[in-house]
Amino acid sequence: MISTIDTWITIAYIVFIVTIGLWAGTKKNNGKGSSSNEYFLAGKTLKWPMIGLALFATNISCLHLVSLAQSGFDTGLLNGNFEWMAAFTLILLALFFIPFYIRSGITTLPDFLEKRYNRACRDWLAFISIISAVIIHIAFSFLAGGIVLETLFGINMYNSIIAIALVTGLYTIIGGLRAVVVTETIQSVVLIAGAIIITTFSWNKLGGWEHLTTTLQQNNAMHKLSMIRPIGDQSGMSWIAVFLGYPVLGIWYWCADQTIVQRALGAKDENHAKAGVLFCGFIKILPVFIFVLPGLFAYALFKSGQMDLSSLQTTGVNGEQVMNTKGIYTLMITQLLPKGLVGVLVAALLSGLMSQIAGALNSIATLSSFDLYKRYYPEASDTKMVKVGRISAAVALAVSLALLPLLNQYESLFAGINDIIAHIAPPITCVFLLGVFWKKASGKAAQYTLWLGSVLGVVVFALNKLDLDTLIGKIPFMMMAFYLFCVCTIIQVTLSYVYPVQHTEDSKKLYWNSIWEPLQVKGWSGIGNYKVLSVLLLAIMAVLYVFFK
Repeated sequence: MISTIDTWITIAYIVFIVTIGLWAGTKKNNGKGSSSNEYFLAGKTLKWPMIGLALFATNISCLHLVSLAQSGFDTGLLNGNFEWMAAFTLILLALFFIPFYIRSGITTLPDFLEKRYNRACRDWLAFISIISAVIIHIAFSFLAGGIVLETLFGINMYNSIIAIALVTGLYTIIGGLRAVVVTETIQSVVLIAGAIIITTFSWNKLGGWEHLTTTLQQNNAMHKLSMIRPIGDQSGMSWIAVFLGYPVLGIWYWCADQTIVQRALGAKDENHAKAGVLFCGFIKILPVFIFVLPGLFAYALFKSGQMDLSSLQTTGVNGEQVMNTKGIYTLMITQLLPKGLVGVLVAALLSGLMSQIAGALNSIATLSSFDLYKRYYPEASDTKMVKVGRISAAVALAVSLALLPLLNQYESLFAGINDIIAHIAPPITCVFLLGVFWKKASGKAAQYTLWLGSVLGVVVFALNKLDLDTLIGKIPFMMMAFYLFCVCTIIQVTLSYVYPVQHTEDSKKLYWNSIWEPLQVKGWSGIGNYKVLSVLLLAIMAVLYVFFK
């Protein structure tokens, strides 16, 4: 339980964010009022700092703070690969996808698939995007937030989740993307500041890097500092699994998921979109040091007797004592921080929770209005479109709450999310990559690839859940994503020859004739140029991986 002062700090923060969100979402913007363009894409006025921070906030939720700390305690820096590898996929987004997204004037990514392929591809991606947003971005985030709030405040998990759903839904449903991005910008700063605070306190408590390495050596755990593991590593995340599997997950998540990319779609112009995306790539360097590393510090503090984890001890199925490490981050907050700062950390956790949920709700509203409702009612007014979007977001909140008991069965929430993504992403990654890089990729082939690939993913996922002693069940999820991607690629390439492409005026403009063609765009001059930023980001990542190999 936390103190009264920390409780009031938390309440004050929630009131502040809701107030800012309502103000930002309801103020007049050059007479545009509540037009659908203003509601769903903020009138396409977003500049690069806000885009970068909003992308980061939408990506990082309470789930990430809690689960990355847990993974730091359990396996060390290994899961930091999900953060650092994102930098490479963000470069792909900026260089190869953003130009088409911005120039084609799309509102949603399913809209892009229709322009490049056909209407059937648009419908399927819209459906999958809404389902994935409800499960991955909302329900899992609620679950992590509920666990933390129950531990800290003693409030029933489901009661706290419903309360957060109501306050987040209030400003998101009323205010649209502008409210989401403005609040996400603030929440990114709060989230990063809170994470830095707990990292600093755990660092000082442990006594610095030397004490960390000494403790790891004494416990034969120096491998926890390595992010590149050998083939056959028990974690299932060897270097080859990360190298082959992550791009399949990452390209879908960062380049083809409406919830994430929508921030860039609201950019003022192509240069702001590119710079904002790459800015997020630089920010993604931080999570390893401020989200994952604190969990490793907690491991060292526990092993050196400076942290009490007895409350995490539970009885296993065979009667032996085991440790449920889901609560590591919560214990770090309560045991390492003084009164007052605990409230700041809770505000940071709520920032991560509310920002991701807000972003997902806005993307669901956009998809429902533009890709589903407008198809059957093409003459629908802006007012009607906004109304449909708001209703869809409210329904999505209710469905996500209903899914919580089912998703709570995962021992590790972070592993649960990636397990689901590994079976959703392959066909979508395939059709987007081939669509922009291969002239001969046809609409019929993409359509069947999405259908067959999705069905195959569901079947493989179901076989794994049945816990059968089969070869499929022994394949790590990262490699499974790669294998499914390979199957989808074979399907689409083969069917593109069976059903040759028939390009439209739109589709002729939506693929690159060569891999170097995107680099011919001049861009801004100086350090803000997208090519300069991309090279700088690549260089930094190379140095970091060499150091933490």
